[in-house]
Amino acid sequence: MLLLRPPGVYAPQDDTWLLRQALHDAALAPGARVLDLCTGTGVLAMTALRMGAAEAVALDASPRAVLAARCNAWLHRLPLTVRRGDLTDALAEAEHGRPFDVVLTNPPYVPSPRRELPRRGAAMCWDGGPDGRAVLDRLCAYAPSLLARGGTMLMVHSALCGTRVTLDLLREQGLKSSVVARTTIPFGPVLRERAAWLEERGLIAPGQRTEELVVVRADRP
Repeated sequence: MLLLRPPGVYAPQDDTWLLRQALHDAALAPGARVLDLCTGTGVLAMTALRMGAAEAVALDASPRAVLAARCNAWLHRLPLTVRRGDLTDALAEAEHGRPFDVVLTNPPYVPSPRRELPRRGAAMCWDGGPDGRAVLDRLCAYAPSLLARGGTMLMVHSALCGTRVTLDLLREQGLKSSVVARTTIPFGPVLRERAAWLEERGLIAPGQRTEELVVVRADRP
């Protein structure tokens, strides 16, 4: 799929493709309403539309990502709704009577030496706070509010953030959760640069230069 990606917009890569495969494996109910949170180029939302979703909403906090997703939807002639926004905006829409049947999200999850999340620049795409869970924990806490009854969330992140933590938090919210896809990949540039810090924190073993990516599925009864 041809995609326009301005500088500063997250490039679809292993985590994107793992999540897209999980979406294909899960399939979509006819007429599904889909949210792609942290959409980047919009590729996952467009995939959902091509799979038969009745409606797809793509949100991203980055103005450049919003522009990229709109351009890509136009390029592929897909009726994608793209807006600048984050979890708070998605919750407002869901709580006003428009919850989602499927939520897709590839949130920032890379552990960072910086405690505060960046508000601008490319690091917005990946920095997830000291343990990588600043955004993940909020997604787990509010997942039931986003989902319609019988709805499904598919979320990708690194096992460095704690796969078990994600599963337990979702179950505490009354959701059925499991890992539905996983793959091991070499560190990319960001993790290679932070490898010494990750070792000091005990987040990776000495000399470790690979990470496991997981897709967690959460279903609302």
